[in-house]
Amino acid sequence: MDVRIAPSLLSADFADLTNAVREVEAGGAKVLHFDVMDGHFVPNITFGPMVVRALRPLTAMEFDVHLMIYGAEHYIDEFSEAGADSITVQVEACTHLHRVIQQIKSTGAKAAVALNPATPPSTLEYIIGDIDQVLVMTVNPGFGGQEFIEALLPKITEVRRLAEASGREIDVAVDGGIDLDTCGRVTRAGANLLVAGNAVFNSPLGIARAVRGLQECAVSNFEGAR
Repeated sequence: MDVRIAPSLLSADFADLTNAVREVEAGGAKVLHFDVMDGHFVPNITFGPMVVRALRPLTAMEFDVHLMIYGAEHYIDEFSEAGADSITVQVEACTHLHRVIQQIKSTGAKAAVALNPATPPSTLEYIIGDIDQVLVMTVNPGFGGQEFIEALLPKITEVRRLAEASGREIDVAVDGGIDLDTCGRVTRAGANLLVAGNAVFNSPLGIARAVRGLQECAVSNFEGAR
């Protein structure tokens, strides 16, 4: 299973997103993460499909769009058409979760669900056979630069167990407080896709070197735990 770093544009310089894309790609990133916030499900507002569309011609990286919004079903088609390769919805924000997952899949995008820190893995029981990725939020969503919640490590392991028991190859992603200190712990716990914002875009090493460092850390710890 591939172990990948997904730099999050939430922490990038919004005035120079073109350079942000080029720098993370130079560092070897294969996935670019978009945190879409509506000011209702989370207390912040970020960007919409037009940003995805504007950046799509610049790179072949996978665009991983995380919809931290209510009414995600109204925007899935638009994000897919803009260039999203993977679309994540929040379990807590979807009344008809199974229907929304099927809607994502009908666009040709990979379907993923995210769990807030207090949401148990048991919510995945009836949808695990339909999704391609689970995103475990290791901070409360809404803002970048928050501290990793240590108590969630066993939750990552439980999600990995559920993913493997499904008999399908499902990515286990983590988002929140990921840096060189925490990347080893989350990959040993079972995560293979690490979303990192502040540790990439505000690193004193520079963006490209920060991506490479996190990638090396994640791969060595994931393989060592297997």
